[in-house]
Amino acid sequence: MRITPLSLLISASLLASSAFAQDTATVTGIESEISIKQTEYDSSTRILDKHLKEENQLQTQLELLRSRSTELDKEKNQALDAMNEMYRRLIDDPTLDISTTQSRYQKAVVDHKQNKDDISMQLAAIASHRKDIEQIRVAKHTLLNTLESLKEQLTTARVERLRNEFTREGTLEVNHTINCKRTETLAACEQRGQQMGLQKATKRFVDQIFANLTEERLVEPKRNMAGAQVQILSSHVVSSAFSGQGNYNVNLSVTMRGEVNSSRLCNLLSVDNHYCSEYGTPLTAVYQPTYGTTFSDSQLTFSNSADNSATVQVSRLDEPSVSNYTMKPVASNNRVITTNDNNKQVELTLRSNVYDDEVFIDGVSFGSTRLVTSLPRGVHNVEVRKLGYKPYQARVDLNKAQTIHVNLVKKPESIAAPTYTREQTEVTTRQVNENINVLNENVQTAVVVIPAGKFKMGDINGNGLANERPVVEKVIANSFAMQSREVTVGAYEKFVANTGYKTQAEQNKGCAYYLNGEPVWEANLNWRNPGFDQNSNFPAVCLTYNDAKAYAEWLSGQTGQQFRLPNEVEWEYAARAGTETEYPWGNEIGKGLANCGWCGSEWSNKRAAPVGSFSPNAFGLYDTVGNVWEWTNKESGESDIAVRGGAWNFAPSLARASTRLILAPDFRSNYIGFRLVRER
Repeated sequence: MRITPLSLLISASLLASSAFAQDTATVTGIESEISIKQTEYDSSTRILDKHLKEENQLQTQLELLRSRSTELDKEKNQALDAMNEMYRRLIDDPTLDISTTQSRYQKAVVDHKQNKDDISMQLAAIASHRKDIEQIRVAKHTLLNTLESLKEQLTTARVERLRNEFTREGTLEVNHTINCKRTETLAACEQRGQQMGLQKATKRFVDQIFANLTEERLVEPKRNMAGAQVQILSSHVVSSAFSGQGNYNVNLSVTMRGEVNSSRLCNLLSVDNHYCSEYGTPLTAVYQPTYGTTFSDSQLTFSNSADNSATVQVSRLDEPSVSNYTMKPVASNNRVITTNDNNKQVELTLRSNVYDDEVFIDGVSFGSTRLVTSLPRGVHNVEVRKLGYKPYQARVDLNKAQTIHVNLVKKPESIAAPTYTREQTEVTTRQVNENINVLNENVQTAVVVIPAGKFKMGDINGNGLANERPVVEKVIANSFAMQSREVTVGAYEKFVANTGYKTQAEQNKGCAYYLNGEPVWEANLNWRNPGFDQNSNFPAVCLTYNDAKAYAEWLSGQTGQQFRLPNEVEWEYAARAGTETEYPWGNEIGKGLANCGWCGSEWSNKRAAPVGSFSPNAFGLYDTVGNVWEWTNKESGESDIAVRGGAWNFAPSLARASTRLILAPDFRSNYIGFRLVRER
């Protein structure tokens, strides 16, 4: 018998709590702040460009003055020679008029002196202008980091807003009419009508959730990937009646709450997955009957009392024709919901030999191992993945509780994040601690060979700054050696002990650190005391370009081999290690793969990390992403220098392989260090 069209009366829309308004206010506030900071950043860029042009003009004028100085010096010497000649002639002829020659010489001396004064004034103007440029640059870098940090906060706020919008509560009043079958009892017809009304209520509720999403246009096309579900909190029969034509009409009031697979929120918003890692294990899979499925009388029973309510978990994927149900026995005011034995849940435990993997069951992400979940009886497809490892795949016939031990095998030449078996962790930690002293002895000269080759240098993926463009192809004609780790405190201490060298920060000038997003100079800070706890295996910071060069010259003398700072081409080639992605492992920063701001490591936004705390790139270099910025060699004719690689308190977007910040050679901070290359 055909079911009549469904009529739905919405008596209460989705609850708009203050939390949702607060979410939007947070996002809007951050967007407003980004707009303000972007305007400030653009303004600082224009001001910096203006100052740089003015500096070029001052330099051009200085060169003209210096060129004129040569000419005036020549004129003064010629005038002096002429004066001497006139004095010799004056001895023989006292009546000789030498006034013209005297005037020429006097003018030459005055002009020469005036030009020297002009050069001194020009140098002072250039020095003053350089200080202004340095301050503008540092302020601009601060704005840039603040801007990128706000973008991080904005994405986090968008994800949280979407999660809250999916998990809001609401009540629907459903008026549903069906034709009773000739072969069914009135009780069975009543039961079926109530079941169908409940199913349609959940569908409409999910439709409303999607329709009310703030970023509905972005999310709706990916609806079938959302993993959205509905939990029925309560439902009761408002009224019901049979008609003489064999129709049954029921009015249901259903209170529901949405649920979402939080691990999929990032995909819905097209943002980096690390923003969703805090939500942990995704929701478990549930039984999936189709709309229109009828249940036996034992499955769901309603009474006609408007005061009674039923509590049932209904989970729905986002396909219009599918509703997923997990029904538990619940006693509530004489209403009983029982479980069908065919859909009994069975416990499945998954363990693996690595950390930070991802488990997929029947194509749905369940988070990482160790994982314990319950699934319906039957066959399930299980897959465990991890970057740099061969995926594990198995087809499991689940009839009773099972434990699966997964052994992931590393791919050849993998640049995956460092992983250890649980059995090896304690041993590895102990070995690392025992080897720290040995590492400190050898780290100052430990190098890896960087092979010859060619690469694309610059903003390959279009996410960078203006000074990363255009992208150019560079050729490294010969291999070279580079220190695998940043120069450590222990290594720099040996240099200072051997030479008595005093860094610029130690010459009562101090070192910069970030306080509330602004660089602050602290006279007491230097490489020995950078403002955070460190040991000899931490990267040496609070060092200027010249401090780094002084160490390189000393190391060259100690070893008999030539060490120097890498130029920018060498640095980026070595950092990319044959890749064209933003980071050695891909275009997403991930979580816990490097020490940068908001990168998920234990040191992020707190301090530098011991060198080599993360996995090396394919060339064997550690910490080319984050930890501390690294000085590069100054280009000929340039007064400023680039630092590369990002730092522990800078946004992930500034730790890309092509990012470059330009600084004055005497700048020092507790987020800038260096590493060296060794000449062939």
